[in-house]
Amino acid sequence: MERSLFRLEQGFELQFRLGPTLQGKPVHVYTNYPANGHKFDGLKFHQLLWVYVNGQEDDGDKYCRLDLMVAGTYQYYFSSGDEEKLGSGFIVVDPVLRVGNNGDVIPLDSITCQTYTAGRLGPLDQWPDRLRVAKETGYNMIHLSPLQKLGASGCLADQLELNLDLCPEGKHYCWTDVGDLVEKLRKDWNMVFITDVVYSHTAVDSDWLAEQPDCGYNLVNSPDLKPAWLLDRALWHLSAAVADGKYSDQGLPAYIHNQQHINALRNILSQVFSRLRLWEFLQVDEQEAAEEFRRLLLAGSLGEGSAPQRTKQLRMVQDPEYRRLRNTVDMSSVPHSTQSSDIQQSCESFRHRVEELNQELYKEMRQHEEQATNCIVGSVVHERLADQGPKLGAVTREHPLVTSYFTFPFHEMTFEEEEQLMNQADKACHFLAHHGSVMGADALKSAAEPFFGSDVYLRRELLCQEDRVKLRYGDKPEDCPYLWTRMKTYTEITAQIFAGVRLLDCSRTPLHVCEAMLAAARAVRPNLYVIAELASPDQLADNVFVNRLGITSVVRECVGAGGSQQGAWSWFGREPVASFIQPSLQPLVPAVAHSLVMDVCHSAPQGQVQMHSAFDFLPRAAVVSMACGATGSIRGHDELLPHHISEDGPYACWNPDPHSRDPARLSLDSGLLAAKLALNRLHQDLSAQGFTQVYVDQLDDDVVAVTRHCPSSHQSVVAVSRRAFHNPEEQCCRRDLPPMFLPGQIQEVVLEARTIRRSRSSDRKHDDIMNGLSEYSVEVKEHIQLKDSDVVKKTDVSKPSGEYGQEVEFERLTPGSAIIFRVSLDPRAQELLRALRHHLVQFSPQYQRDSSPEPSTAKALETPLRTIMSRLSLADMNMLLYRCDAEETEDGGGCYNIPSWLPLKYGGLQGFMSVMAELRPKNDLGHPLCENLRQGDWMMDFISNRLLAKGGALAEVGRWFRAMFSYLKPAPRYLLPSYFDAIVQGAYSSALEATFLNMSSFVQHGSSLVKQLALGSVQMFGEAQCLTLPLLSPQLRDAEQQEQSSMTLAAGLPHFCVGLFRCWGRDTFIALRGLMLLTGRSLEARNLILAFGGALRYGLIPNLLDQGRGGRYNSRDAVWWWLQCIQEYCRLVPGGLSILKCPVSRMYASNQIQPPPACDQPLYDVIQEAMQQHMQGIQFREDEAGSQLDHNMTDEGFNVEIKVDQNSGFIYGGSHFNCGTWMDKMGESDKAGNKGIPATPRDGSAVEIVGLCKSALRWIVNLHKNGHFPYATVSIHSEGRGLSVPYADWDQKIQDHFEKSFYISHDAQDPEEIHPELVHKRGIYKDSCGASSPWCDYQLRPNFTIAMVVAPELFSVHKAWEALDVVEKKLLGPLGMKTLDPDDLVYCGVYDNLDHENFNQAKGFSSHQGPEWVWPVSFFLRAKLHFAKRLGKKTYDKTVQLVKNVLSRHSVHLERSPWKGLPELTNENGQHCPFSCQSHASSMAAMLEVLYDL
Repeated sequence: MERSLFRLEQGFELQFRLGPTLQGKPVHVYTNYPANGHKFDGLKFHQLLWVYVNGQEDDGDKYCRLDLMVAGTYQYYFSSGDEEKLGSGFIVVDPVLRVGNNGDVIPLDSITCQTYTAGRLGPLDQWPDRLRVAKETGYNMIHLSPLQKLGASGCLADQLELNLDLCPEGKHYCWTDVGDLVEKLRKDWNMVFITDVVYSHTAVDSDWLAEQPDCGYNLVNSPDLKPAWLLDRALWHLSAAVADGKYSDQGLPAYIHNQQHINALRNILSQVFSRLRLWEFLQVDEQEAAEEFRRLLLAGSLGEGSAPQRTKQLRMVQDPEYRRLRNTVDMSSVPHSTQSSDIQQSCESFRHRVEELNQELYKEMRQHEEQATNCIVGSVVHERLADQGPKLGAVTREHPLVTSYFTFPFHEMTFEEEEQLMNQADKACHFLAHHGSVMGADALKSAAEPFFGSDVYLRRELLCQEDRVKLRYGDKPEDCPYLWTRMKTYTEITAQIFAGVRLLDCSRTPLHVCEAMLAAARAVRPNLYVIAELASPDQLADNVFVNRLGITSVVRECVGAGGSQQGAWSWFGREPVASFIQPSLQPLVPAVAHSLVMDVCHSAPQGQVQMHSAFDFLPRAAVVSMACGATGSIRGHDELLPHHISEDGPYACWNPDPHSRDPARLSLDSGLLAAKLALNRLHQDLSAQGFTQVYVDQLDDDVVAVTRHCPSSHQSVVAVSRRAFHNPEEQCCRRDLPPMFLPGQIQEVVLEARTIRRSRSSDRKHDDIMNGLSEYSVEVKEHIQLKDSDVVKKTDVSKPSGEYGQEVEFERLTPGSAIIFRVSLDPRAQELLRALRHHLVQFSPQYQRDSSPEPSTAKALETPLRTIMSRLSLADMNMLLYRCDAEETEDGGGCYNIPSWLPLKYGGLQGFMSVMAELRPKNDLGHPLCENLRQGDWMMDFISNRLLAKGGALAEVGRWFRAMFSYLKPAPRYLLPSYFDAIVQGAYSSALEATFLNMSSFVQHGSSLVKQLALGSVQMFGEAQCLTLPLLSPQLRDAEQQEQSSMTLAAGLPHFCVGLFRCWGRDTFIALRGLMLLTGRSLEARNLILAFGGALRYGLIPNLLDQGRGGRYNSRDAVWWWLQCIQEYCRLVPGGLSILKCPVSRMYASNQIQPPPACDQPLYDVIQEAMQQHMQGIQFREDEAGSQLDHNMTDEGFNVEIKVDQNSGFIYGGSHFNCGTWMDKMGESDKAGNKGIPATPRDGSAVEIVGLCKSALRWIVNLHKNGHFPYATVSIHSEGRGLSVPYADWDQKIQDHFEKSFYISHDAQDPEEIHPELVHKRGIYKDSCGASSPWCDYQLRPNFTIAMVVAPELFSVHKAWEALDVVEKKLLGPLGMKTLDPDDLVYCGVYDNLDHENFNQAKGFSSHQGPEWVWPVSFFLRAKLHFAKRLGKKTYDKTVQLVKNVLSRHSVHLERSPWKGLPELTNENGQHCPFSCQSHASSMAAMLEVLYDL
């Protein structure tokens, strides 16, 4: 995260929330942001406390918070358990700059800064006169170069002493005087002052350095520099000899001017290197090493040893003093033999290995020498031969052959004498390495390792700055106490006086040093403004410096030609024009470093300042002034200074008398000062008025238009500048510029300026002051009407789209010109958008600005939307928010289809919100949805017309939308995406708010995940036009027959939501507890229970309902899920037991084919019938059996048989021709040969059915005991006589036989095991008992976890826990549960619904043979929670962590899914399955049940 920048202003609240991988873990967040009442200490971290929303410990919603009130850069990290750091990052808090007596704030984007060289300001008492130029031209910040004592070259020499040049003759100023002046101007002029700080180097003639040479890199503290120093001195002597003509006879004269001289130089350098014998600094003395080896070997000091191995590398030990031939060999690395006969052989082998090592080191040094030669020659070519070089001329002592890399503070002596000094510490400590840079060096590496290393100096790769010495801080203050103390004092003095600093040479200063110094500065001045130029290769590398140092603004330069600037436009603004309005609570996304955009930098090389013509000064300044950030210039640019600032005398003073002309003083008539005043004022006004949006358009190679836009008033300021990269007087330029269309109404021309040449006389430099080009001037007009412009004229051309706007034609936009327009919306659009914003205030106060009510409000808008929404039922919400394309099509419509893209997932608001939620954070205004909005009103009409057609309360919402959109439609089309999003998002939020108010307290006070899942109830439960439930009994007083019968629960979207396949008995009742009961929809839940009860036949409820008249009764488990839901209804709903007496309108009073007229029975009678039919035994053939009913099933599959084992009490049934449980895939492929073959017949006693039956029996027994159920037994006829079986006995039978029959023990000799040869996993529960294919019983599947939840009494705690552990390891996937053990031979983890020849996969045959279904995960987690409680708190707490972690993955999927639902299933390892329902009722419901259990 070091490369991700998170910038925030003071006053923001920052929240830390858990990502999905951390949920369920004991995560702790730490930060070094100072706690209340404490000072900042970068090494001191404190833990943040978790805030729990609604008091619930939900990992998805809890957060830590920081109230950011202190500027600076701060770190955070988080850990879990024993892991010290799982992740970390930085937060940069911007400073607040205050000026004036009232402490007025200067926003960072309002900064207009002018850089001054302190030495050109003269004595301190003359500063106000010279600095007044900045005040009078609209600058609000002055940046000063160092005020300290400078060396002879102008480099900082004494960090603590004030420059004496600032003191007039006879007077001595001190730092207090500087501070007083700065403070006075801050208050009187509203001016902020900043200055440079330099930590990387000091002047070579710094007096204090001579006394403290250890503060630099010298031959004593850095002895590895000795070879480089020796080479440096040899090159100096070579240079002196060349200057004296001593190499002329070898073809190298003092005046080097051709390639032959360069070739001669290469030959001579080779001789120099040979004489130096630098390789000896790397090598080992072979004779000494061999004698030492023999001595140790004879003394037995080398241990037992080993036979010589040629492959083992000798390890060399570097001589710490870097002397010639004083490196040694690590004898422990030498292979040897202690046998006397082998000693001689070992010694000879050793000597040979040392020779090889020395030869390798020789080659290494020769490579360094070759690179050094290339660098030396390259430098000479550049300085003396290259056309673009300085052409230094002859080699002299003043202009030597190459730059010296080290100081030499002694008189000239011979090379041999100098070499002796190298080993004299009192002399060698004064040979200090010069500062410099390396071409192409990694800026981050340079900052982390600021001393490039001795190799850079040896290889002559340094671009050396001979006037300065590189400072050596070490890793910590103890490494160089004097330097750290000195620089800290220097920093504190600076911070006491100045509001900010510029970090000079930041990229070559040790980061840890800058961090420490800035921390010291912020201790003095907390709101420290920090700027720096960075030499980083990219923005991410910049971020490392910004993060570590808390840099407020990165200095950028705007000087390039059009094409080269394209990558730099990101510096110009925060967000694009017409951006989406972001919510007040939003994810913190990585930011771009704040910029201080300069028209030209103080550090720009001389040639760069002069590279453009005088005509380019003005348009460049105009472009810069439009940046949505800080802007700046250097003193001299505004005066049209044609040469580098270092070439000039003192700055000119301000002329306070506008009527007098003084060539030594400046006024608004000078240079482009008048234009700059207007530009600076405009820049500050744009920031103050909220013009935060930016659009840059490169109209032509030299013409650029920059738009600043206010997102509330929708005013725009558009600056069109024509650059002059070449002198237009010397080169032809294009005259016929294309016209420009400006959407809206041009209110005024804010500024119109042109650079003109008044005379042809050549300007000369003034001897006394710094002067610009007086032959050029800038014509300026401010605040004029378009008709009065000399640069453009309005044309009558209109935009084909009919959009309101004005087109202008450029008549005299010559190179060196700029024109700035203020554009507003046409009056009607402006009035409508103000009214629209007034209505949007109900959703967020951020729309308050630039809002106003209309004189008369549309009737549809008189009522607040929240009130309108409160009138909607949850069934209405289904229509308002959801309805997938299949449902919409069934209603005669369809979802909105975006041309050249895709149809939306829903016809309701969620369809639009899912897309907008993706676009909004990224401001993806180029998305096809946005383009569709800009092209026409179709999307808005779709939303309102769809709701109007529904009538009732929905039509009222439709009228509200129509009225709101009526404000938006006349607006400029570019604004439509933003406001469309605001309207829809506001309505959507209001709808959700009203939805949750109609739900249970569990949902209302639940976590965001609870609420997301609860919306599955609204998604799935709605009106179905072509499918109705069986009619409810008219005796139910609250039942509205027609309305209730059309409200059904879809199994999943988009595949199971319309027609026959919408409503499934099994799916309805797997989902009913979660989606209906837990959400508080007890009436709808009751109606579903009673309606399906009315269709009971053969003791079963239909799987496919088909209104109950054409239903299929081929599901063995659906009735048991129905019974489980009745039990849950009685338990969860207040007064829920009353449902048992509710009348059920029976369609089938007997098992006859044609249903008789409906008759009513109390529900308890229907329950009794279902139980009795099972005990009696169920056997029938499906109605209309054959291909017309199911064209895949074989004839035998239509026979349904279900019974109760009278010994064990287990329900059993089915056959290998059908599949009557939820794993109900029937083969469909002729091509693969699986047609008519059930993939998972699961005949016999399926474990979850046994569990559901046991749950029902336990419940009925208790009901009867408490007088709520009139039956204690079931009566059956067997062998011609009647029998009564007590429910309690049936219940006990299952209890007694369950683990005996289903548990697979670790005992291979278990007498209860019928087929021990089929066991392949132990410590688990069988999937079934008594299957026609016995091996199916032993397959590991997740179904026994269902039995654990509904009938936990069947399971021994420790056996259950062990089995769950196996399930977790083998079956649990990212979102779902594998439906079959991956170790099983028929496992196939991919659900493929296509037809092909793969028997195990074709046409979805593998549906339950491995793909990961989501809803079973719920039963696994609930079982874990149940049994964990019984194993103690430690186990339970650990299990809760697991559950939360698993649920976090579902939360992420819900958040990212455009369906806002959980899928039916995924392929293996959570991979997307294209054939799955993307939102599934059972999946959503089941996860909600887990959260309820938590």
